[in-house]
Amino acid sequence: MESPETFPKIISVDDHTVEPPHVWRDRLPSKYQDRGPRIVRAPLREMSFLGGKFAPVMGEKGEDGPIGDWWVYEDLHRPLTRLDTAVGYDRDEIKLEVITYEQMRTGSFSVPDRLADMDVNHVQSALCFPTFPRFCGQTFTEAKDRELALLSVRAYNDWMVEEWCGPEAGGRLIPLTLIPLWDPELAAAEVRRNAARGVRAVAFSEIPPHLGLPSIHTDAWDPFLRACDETGTVVAMHIGSSSKMPSTSADAPPAVGSTITFANCCFSMVDWLMSGKFERFPNLKVMYAEGQIGWIPYILERADVVWEENRGWGGVADKVTRPPSELFTDHVFGCFFDDAFGLRNLDSIGVGNVLYETDYPHSDSTWPKSREVGEAQMGHLAADVVDRIVRRNAIDLLGLTDAGLWPGA
Repeated sequence: MESPETFPKIISVDDHTVEPPHVWRDRLPSKYQDRGPRIVRAPLREMSFLGGKFAPVMGEKGEDGPIGDWWVYEDLHRPLTRLDTAVGYDRDEIKLEVITYEQMRTGSFSVPDRLADMDVNHVQSALCFPTFPRFCGQTFTEAKDRELALLSVRAYNDWMVEEWCGPEAGGRLIPLTLIPLWDPELAAAEVRRNAARGVRAVAFSEIPPHLGLPSIHTDAWDPFLRACDETGTVVAMHIGSSSKMPSTSADAPPAVGSTITFANCCFSMVDWLMSGKFERFPNLKVMYAEGQIGWIPYILERADVVWEENRGWGGVADKVTRPPSELFTDHVFGCFFDDAFGLRNLDSIGVGNVLYETDYPHSDSTWPKSREVGEAQMGHLAADVVDRIVRRNAIDLLGLTDAGLWPGA
């Protein structure tokens, strides 16, 4: 394989931005300033994270307790936590605690500092998922005021395209936008609005019914999927984008869920492969951020067996006319940051279906050693294969320039 000096510059398809306080303050109409998302500094009264459920309680000013910065929006009080931005801290020091902006690495929310941290990590370009809106905008889907929620989705997208991925980023930050999940027609319009300015990725839920939304086995999402199909917009699904992390019991410690985070991706991928959507929308592409890839070969093997042997009674004979493994090859991308097992079984997944990520600035992130991790885990692969995984597949999927930059900056 290539030497460390020539390891390809990484295009990370799963990093995160921590939104600065002004995102909605500067973009919502004045009548919504007191109701739109805003930052309040306040103490923590209590907080737990058990059974896959995060439950923080904000205290009143003057109460005892650790001080943190909280996003306040309608009835929601969501603190910034160390898990949102853990890079630069020793792993044993990373705990579930509230923090302020001053206590996080500035690359979490500042474009120049993010680019500097990308340089440290051998990263050329990065696609970033949101923090406060959650991974596919569930925060706004759960809101009471739909007019304000729609304006908030659009405000986030404008900030993402014009500021986070704007001229200052020089094409190195790749936009990922949100949709109003509660209305597929509005979602389609938002996809088209952003595609017109060069956006090629949109966040979506891995399992919409967990959010009280229709499954992809219905035709409810067809306007949205048609817009993605016609504009070449990739449907990007992050672990946790169904607001229900895998767990086994209400009292299971977070380590249980963290070990099986891929499970929702696994369930979701089977949904898509058996939905018939890839045959109805032949240009549609989906990707699974932070889902890892080692589990994929068995699922494809099993899905093919079910399709071949059981499709008559399995409810898919009339809509899935090709083996699921073939549909996977043409439509699905797995994303990983640390998966030596998956890379040893790459032939069973497909060189063209794998993307690399760094997960900056989360606690799982390989920053600042993403190159070293890649070198160690890809050492058995040919140089051209490494190049495809680390950058070329992302360039082709996201419509980047040959240099790996977003052309809309």
